[in-house]
Amino acid sequence: MHENTFKESTTVNGGIHNGGVNSGNSPEDPRFEASAQQPQPLTPSEDRQWATIAHFGAILGCIPSGIIHYVFRERGPFTAQESKEAFNFTLPPTILAILANLLSMIPFVGGFFAVIAVLLWLFLTINGVIAGIEVNKGRPYRYRFNLRLID
Repeated sequence: MHENTFKESTTVNGGIHNGGVNSGNSPEDPRFEASAQQPQPLTPSEDRQWATIAHFGAILGCIPSGIIHYVFRERGPFTAQESKEAFNFTLPPTILAILANLLSMIPFVGGFFAVIAVLLWLFLTINGVIAGIEVNKGRPYRYRFNLRLID
């Protein structure tokens, strides 16, 4: 036997209240029906945009390219390729820069490691900008020195 769960609408505080059924937050609300769909593929311009951002993110190390690769790898082939390339390039220098920053706190030799950390950051930034400019033009970019840790 099927019971009717809808209550008669009543006016509460000057507005319509329907007794809490389908009040906007329930799973039966038609506004939430599309939330289970797969994400849409990126358009060619969005694909190029995210690929470019993955390379420009080198200024912050490997985190931006890793996030972009994780989130967009299934949605755009160019983004998947370029974010993987950027992540593979930025991961080892990021780890080295973190270590150099930690070692820079050691008295007497810390200055040497601080200079190394700055040079690594400049290396990542300059190469990331060069790659980002090329990718923004729609051209795939391959770094000269890349370990290609992630396939």
